[in-house]
Amino acid sequence: MGSQLRLSAGQAAGLAVVLLGTPALGAQLDSAAADVVVVTGERSGEAVSDTVLPVTRIDQAAIIEIGAQHPAELLSRAPGVMLNRGNGAEHLTAIRSPVLAGGAGAGSFLYLEDGIPLRAAGFANVNGLFESLSNLAGGIEVVRGPGSALQGSNALHGVINFLTPAPDQTATLVEAELGSFGRARGQLRASRAGERTSALIAIAGQHEDGWRAEAGLDRVEALVRLDGETPRFDWRATASMVTLNQETAGYVGGFEAYRDLALARSNNDPEAFRDAMALRMALALSGTTGSGRSWQVTPYLRANEMDFLMHFVPSEALEESNHASAGIQASVRTLTDWGSYTLGTDLERTRGALRETQSRPTIFSFVQGDHYDYSVRSDVAALYGQTRWQLLDSFRLQAGLRLEHVTYDYDNALADNAVGRFLRVADREDSYDLVLPHLGASWQLDADSAVIARLARGARAPQTTELYRLQPGQVIEGIEPETLDSLEIGYRRDAGGPVSYSVTAFAMQKRNVFFRDADGFNVTDGRTRHHGVELTLDYAVSPKLTLAVAGSWSEHSYDFDQPVTTPSEVIRSGARIDTAPDWLWNARLNWVPSDSFTGSLEWVYVGSYYTDAANLNRYDGHDLVNLRARYRIADGVEVFGAVRNLLDTRYAERADFAFGNDRYFPGEERGVSVGIRVRR
Repeated sequence: MGSQLRLSAGQAAGLAVVLLGTPALGAQLDSAAADVVVVTGERSGEAVSDTVLPVTRIDQAAIIEIGAQHPAELLSRAPGVMLNRGNGAEHLTAIRSPVLAGGAGAGSFLYLEDGIPLRAAGFANVNGLFESLSNLAGGIEVVRGPGSALQGSNALHGVINFLTPAPDQTATLVEAELGSFGRARGQLRASRAGERTSALIAIAGQHEDGWRAEAGLDRVEALVRLDGETPRFDWRATASMVTLNQETAGYVGGFEAYRDLALARSNNDPEAFRDAMALRMALALSGTTGSGRSWQVTPYLRANEMDFLMHFVPSEALEESNHASAGIQASVRTLTDWGSYTLGTDLERTRGALRETQSRPTIFSFVQGDHYDYSVRSDVAALYGQTRWQLLDSFRLQAGLRLEHVTYDYDNALADNAVGRFLRVADREDSYDLVLPHLGASWQLDADSAVIARLARGARAPQTTELYRLQPGQVIEGIEPETLDSLEIGYRRDAGGPVSYSVTAFAMQKRNVFFRDADGFNVTDGRTRHHGVELTLDYAVSPKLTLAVAGSWSEHSYDFDQPVTTPSEVIRSGARIDTAPDWLWNARLNWVPSDSFTGSLEWVYVGSYYTDAANLNRYDGHDLVNLRARYRIADGVEVFGAVRNLLDTRYAERADFAFGNDRYFPGEERGVSVGIRVRR
């Protein structure tokens, strides 16, 4: 590591916090409580202390109390996770990875609702979290690195599973909040627990005028959930909807332009917008046979549509996309004297379409009129098996294998030709096979500590936009599924006392990396390497004061050479991938001086990173401080407030170097919000 481990003041401070509060370094997880149950690795659920996955759980109470204006506020509490927050609900995600854009950003992370993907595998959205129930969720589970055998394409760098709240565990709640920049947020959760059937209905909405000029947001989440039981099986029915209407602001240009408040608040793309809707329905059935065997069957439907003005290209074309899916998940789990095994299948059919139209006059090679107009039928069929062996009282193995077949049937509605910079390929079929194994082991050293090791492969089939939205000179042949091989080892300790902690070290190699280089050519055989260390700590300093820390150090580098004509975008083997900070820290000091008052001081640190592939330009990183508090004024009634960016730091949510210029998505100045919450 050598010179790469020189610490800045912020890095040293974060490391000191951890070392002073920790009697020994340790590892793999995440949620400190041993009795916490997670369901992402095994749909039947398993205790955090039993899982071999590096998973962090954010519970319903934390989601409500954080009152996130953007999912980044929630997910930054997991180690190794960073979201570059864009305007409104927009974002780019990093989980054990650089911040990824384009098809890689869409297809490298699997977003789920109760274990069902929010979108079909080939139709992912780089801003996919805005279609989630981020405000209404009953819990969020974040898996770092490849998923288990239960997750298929797109579970490459990470998995985020949004869990709907259980009616019998959710109090009726009404909440309203007002804040800076014309923000208003509210939600209603109404639940009824019955002897045989329980019900929940919930709705949340948020509005903002926009921190930047002409960059407003309106977003609504809605959920209905019914839980029931019969003598033969249990059932859960859910229906959820998310709508988004937002104006969009783009980059500001010039070295450290984000420091100029007037420039940072400006918007050179006032006509840009993004309108979207997502609908999902599922019926989960589960039961037992009375012979150590349990089963689950979950049919589901989903539909997504989005209109998006592509303000970042000269054409400013309108993209209209949609897709609808029907699928089923089915599995059988058998308990044995030596452990358990699960066999299952996932089947899904999707029909999607995309149209791109330029209304403004022709400019350069951006031709007025229809650029693309096509539909795609996608079929996914997967078989998987996962088993757990209790070899010794203190030693357990878990192994899984998933075989997945993805087929695309593409139909072009325009002439099969090239127009300007747009190539419409002829009708065709493409298929991809994914083989996804994983092997994990857990060695319980004593009642309070364990060593975890895991070897896994993740993969993603190419996105339909990568295959069928081409430019002249590009071809589909040679595009293969990206694969990521991951090895990790960790140690975790939870003695039930004032300190619990975890440390995980990982190394990953990715092959068949697909992207379009700065010269516009397809790269189909790129390779990258990733390694790092993640740490979590929960420390009860006193009965009234607790410290929670999530941090990571990582390196992400190219493992191939790609010469291009733009000097700042030349790729050299061993060079660092751009937009990949070495250090990420999130630390929270929680103070509860009485039953009526809770205060929280949060520090978020993003380290420096290169902003171009050639490592010629960089962003220095930033520190943010957030303050939250709530006070109970009567039984079941509390007021709450937050000051985000307490120190009014000038920073960039995303820094980039392109077209010979530094450019930035500027971060918000200090903002204040206050609200009232009633629970019954």
